[in-house]
Amino acid sequence: MKFYNREEELGQLARTRDAAFGDHSRMTVLTGRRRIGKTTLILRSCEGTSTLYLFVRRSNEAELCAQFSEAATRALGTYIPPGIISFVSLFELLMAEGRHRAFNLVMDEFQEFFNINPSVYSGMQDVWDRYKDTTHVNLIATGSVYTLMHKIFMEYKEPLYGRVDSLIKLKPFTTSTLKQILSDYHPSYSNDDLLALYTITGGVPKYIEILMGKKCFTVRKMIDAVTEENSIFIEEGNILLIQEFGKKYGNYYAILAAIASGKNTASEISASIGHIGVGGLLQRLEEDYEIVAKRRPILSKEGTQNVRYEIVDNFLRFWFRYIVKHQDYVQAGLYRQLADIVKADYPTYSGMALERYFRDKLREQQTYKNIGSWWETSKGKAVEQNDIDIVAISAEAPHHVLMAEVKRQRKNFKPELFQRKVKAVRDKLFSADEIVARCLTLEEM
Repeated sequence: MKFYNREEELGQLARTRDAAFGDHSRMTVLTGRRRIGKTTLILRSCEGTSTLYLFVRRSNEAELCAQFSEAATRALGTYIPPGIISFVSLFELLMAEGRHRAFNLVMDEFQEFFNINPSVYSGMQDVWDRYKDTTHVNLIATGSVYTLMHKIFMEYKEPLYGRVDSLIKLKPFTTSTLKQILSDYHPSYSNDDLLALYTITGGVPKYIEILMGKKCFTVRKMIDAVTEENSIFIEEGNILLIQEFGKKYGNYYAILAAIASGKNTASEISASIGHIGVGGLLQRLEEDYEIVAKRRPILSKEGTQNVRYEIVDNFLRFWFRYIVKHQDYVQAGLYRQLADIVKADYPTYSGMALERYFRDKLREQQTYKNIGSWWETSKGKAVEQNDIDIVAISAEAPHHVLMAEVKRQRKNFKPELFQRKVKAVRDKLFSADEIVARCLTLEEM
C-alpha cells in the first residue's frame, strides 16, 4: 500500500531534524498503538538523510549491543570497538559520533529496555545531558506500549522526564483518508463498504493494508477476511492488550466485553461481571491505558454522574463484540459459521458505528468546538424520547447548533418524533442559538 496522509507529522519530524542537524541534538518521542504505522512514518521522514535504525527486541543486553554495533558500522561507517555489552556505553559512542556528523538515531520499541535493563534510562539521561548541546543527533524513540512510554518520558520521577523536544502521538487515518484509499483500490465502492472499512479497522493502516492486499473491498469480503482461519485479526486483540495489561488482564477484559455488548454505565458493567467494584478499573482504562472514554450529555458539568463509557478503538470494539464473545466458534474452528454470525448482526452493529463515523467526520472539519450527544436519565434509565445522537456547537460566532439523528436508511427516520426531541433539548440548553436539525444516513458519508 502506498504512503497516505501524515503530512502534519512529517512536517513536525522534519522541523525537529533540521534543528538537530543545524543547531544541536534533539529528542523526539513517537507513540501510538500497535500497527498504527510508526516505523513506516519514521523511515519515511528519514529518507535521504544518514540514519541508524535500532529495533529494541526483548533480549539479552549484550546480544543487543552486538547487533546494534554491527548496524552502526553498516549505517554510519563508524568504528565500534568489539566487546561492548552495555547499551549506555554504546549510546555514548554514538552520541560522540554526533560531534563529527549529523544523523538520525531511531530506537524502535524503546520501552523494551524497561524489561531488559531499566537502568539504561538513567544512564542515557547522563549521556544525553553531557552531549546534546555539542552534537547533531536527531534521536527518535518510538513505542507501542503507551503506559510504559508515558512512564519513561512523562513521569517527573523518571530520569528521561523533561528531555523530550517533540512529542507525537500517532492516530488512525481520518475518514477522508479512508475514502481516498478505498477509492484508489475500488472506485465503485459503496458507502456501506466505506463504513465497514471504518468499523472493522478503525483507520489503523496495517489492518487496511491487509484487507486491500487481499482485495477485500466489500462488507462481506472484509468480514470473511477478518474471521477466516489463520487471520491475524483473531489474536490481534490479545496481543494488543496483553502488551498493556500484562498478566492481570482478566477484569479488564470482562469490563471491555461488557461495554462492547452494550453495557455502558458503571452499574451495568458491574452487574455484568459479578457486581464487583469497577470504578478504579474504569479509571485506569480511561486515564492510564486510554482504551475507554467517558461520555456525558453535551454541556454537562464534569462531576455529573450521568456517564456512559465507550471503547475508543474501533477494532477492539469489533473484536470484543464478535471474536471474544464467540470464542467457542474460534476454538472449534467454525470460522465460516462465525462469519455468518457477524454478517447477520452487522447491520445493527454498523448503525452504532455510523454515529461514531459522523462524529469523527465533524471533528475533522474543525467547524465545531464541542461535539457530543444528549440524553436524559430518570431513576438511572435513559429517557428515550429526548435522546439525540449528535449535538455539535459551532466554533465561529454567531453560533449555531447542529442536532442530528443517525440512521443507516432514511426510511427509518421519523421526522415528527425527531422535531419533538429537538424542541425539548433546544428549550433546555440552546434557546438563544440557531438550530440546524438533520438526519444523517449512509448517503451523507
